[in-house]
Amino acid sequence: MANDQRILFSKSGTAKYISHLDLIHTMERAFLRAGIAIRHTEGFHPHPYVSIPLPLSLGFSSDCEILEFGLVSGCTMEELPDRMNAALPAGIHVLRCYDGGLPFRKLTSVRYEIMLEFAEPVAEAAGQAFQELTSRERFVVQKRSKKAKSGFTEVDVIPLVEAVEESRPDGNLLFLTLLLKAQNPGLNPDVLMKGFLKEYPDFSPIYSAYHRKEIFDDNQQPYR
Repeated sequence: MANDQRILFSKSGTAKYISHLDLIHTMERAFLRAGIAIRHTEGFHPHPYVSIPLPLSLGFSSDCEILEFGLVSGCTMEELPDRMNAALPAGIHVLRCYDGGLPFRKLTSVRYEIMLEFAEPVAEAAGQAFQELTSRERFVVQKRSKKAKSGFTEVDVIPLVEAVEESRPDGNLLFLTLLLKAQNPGLNPDVLMKGFLKEYPDFSPIYSAYHRKEIFDDNQQPYR
């Protein structure tokens, strides 16, 4: 086929703990087991062309992961989801297959849903504190950097928070929905939450869950 293809897939349950590199290998093996031939790179050591534009952090779940590949033979795009799902481990589920669309650089923002559980009834106060922090003109946090000699760099996260779409306390639980910049630079919600907890240590949760709900292009349409 002339154009590369993409699959939209979800990642949940125990599959949340499959690392990005292992996920790539899992997908490559699933294509093999399903009898689906995909495009390989050229050169002396060709390997399957499989690319995920926005790697998901370990422990995060998602409804909107995208993988790009080149379908050569073995099935049609319509048949591919069922064939792949039969070969994939529990927790990884292909939702659809389609011809590739916008280039990866057009992927601009991500919607995350975060759930924080507290040992004490502080969810409402924690939500108010989070709103206060994200309303500041500037808030600098440390994040890991391979380029920095120290292994860390400082970043102002406020320009990278596009919106706090929801802050909803429910008993000992706080539900947050955030729209964050995706890349160049992007903001991992875990970096933001670590900065928040350093600023407000009294609101440390006993459990937290992160879910990637949707990714968007530069026109704020779902990126596909």
